[in-house]
Amino acid sequence: MSTHAKRERLLLADLLEAEGPDAPTLCEGWNTRDLAAHVVVRERRADAAGGLLIKQLAPRLERVMTEFAAKPYEELIQLIRTGPPRFSPFALKQIDEASNTVEFYVHTEDVRRARPDWTPRALDPVFQDALWSRLERTARLMGRGAPTGLVLRRPDGQTVVAHKGTPVVTVTGEPSELLVFVCGRQNVADVELDGEKEAITRLHETKQLGL
Repeated sequence: MSTHAKRERLLLADLLEAEGPDAPTLCEGWNTRDLAAHVVVRERRADAAGGLLIKQLAPRLERVMTEFAAKPYEELIQLIRTGPPRFSPFALKQIDEASNTVEFYVHTEDVRRARPDWTPRALDPVFQDALWSRLERTARLMGRGAPTGLVLRRPDGQTVVAHKGTPVVTVTGEPSELLVFVCGRQNVADVELDGEKEAITRLHETKQLGL
């Protein structure tokens, strides 16, 4: 049975292929070629991918990213589509599902929502529940840099605290849109914000959300 991560992987690969290597993305400074290189390096070069989280390793990550970005674009797309090599932790179904479902969903939206004519995707309830489950586990990590208290709420009333503090801003939306918001794409997230006006402005403009 296909997993959510596998489905989102193929959707991302197809979209990157259709858009070509020079299309814009929501990732600051990256076009689609850069984003494709990022996805491949993250899965295939553990020696460099640590630079995503560890500042001291960032220069190595940048060098390896540059090397991969120089590869033929079609090769990058094929590497994304076929998935990680067998020796990669991401080759394990459980790790792939846990680590890549959100990764590929958000990056797909990074490409889709960079276009001026984008429209929301219709996502099934099972996938929304899967995204909510992951959001519950990672909300505090993603929201740790919020300049205000931050509560994420589904339309059905389920909530998770992403950041403790005052004043509190409550962000309401489907799990898919809450993830887009808390991953730092506030301007394109289809959500409603409730709280003090100044706090909402600060939260909406911060660049400290996400990893």
